Amino acid sequence: MKLISWNVNGIRAIAKKGFTEWLEKESPDILCLQETKAWEDQLDDSLLNINGYTSFFNQAEKKGYSGVAVYTKEKPLHVQKGLGIPEFDMEGRVLILEYKNFTLFNVYYPNGKKNAERLKYKLNFYDAFQNVCEMMLKEGKKIIICGDVNTAHKEIDLARPKENSNVSGFLPEERAWIDRFLNAGFIDTLRIFNQNTEVYTWWDMVSRARERNVGWRIDYFFISENLRNKITNAYTMPDVMGSDHCPVGIELKFN
Repeated sequence: MKLISWNVNGIRAIAKKGFTEWLEKESPDILCLQETKAWEDQLDDSLLNINGYTSFFNQAEKKGYSGVAVYTKEKPLHVQKGLGIPEFDMEGRVLILEYKNFTLFNVYYPNGKKNAERLKYKLNFYDAFQNVCEMMLKEGKKIIICGDVNTAHKEIDLARPKENSNVSGFLPEERAWIDRFLNAGFIDTLRIFNQNTEVYTWWDMVSRARERNVGWRIDYFFISENLRNKITNAYTMPDVMGSDHCPVGIELKFN
């Protein structure tokens, strides 16, 4: 089973850059998108009804902002929009899909760069999200989480760690949350298969950083420990263009 996650930085923008052709060629079982920046009623049929897929969307109250989407070949048993916490759900950042073998979270985590208030919002979101996941773990759920976490975990995960040590996205308190989350029973899937440096998923467009691979790894697939024996691969897709992020993927084998 193949799952791909991608912050597209605008689903209507990516649609003009060969998105549906790419999806048809790649043919994941599930595709999760973040930062769709559109309400469902702003999308035409070519994005709402892609052959072979059922689509689900969660949008922010504010138009042109945030938003997530899932395209899935297998219809989920249940779909939930948001965490059930109004202050976070108004920004359309979460879709939760329950399948027979796992529960999938597609999450566009907040960015904390704007000001201290947004950083606090981001950290509060992290904690609220972890609480939801831990409750599900206690119920015996198997969990897959993907999305733009907006934080690079370790120095290996960005090109210039020292220069960015005081920048949101690599602050000690943001990185410490990822530590806490992993210690609560989750795995950063890429690092099972790839311990290399210079593996990034986001590059600043203004400075043309992608051409020099001066990037950050801020897009992840996490799985709960009880799925460790099911995962067979995890990878990034840096050659896929169209956004300031590249897609990331995992493959799992269920008997």
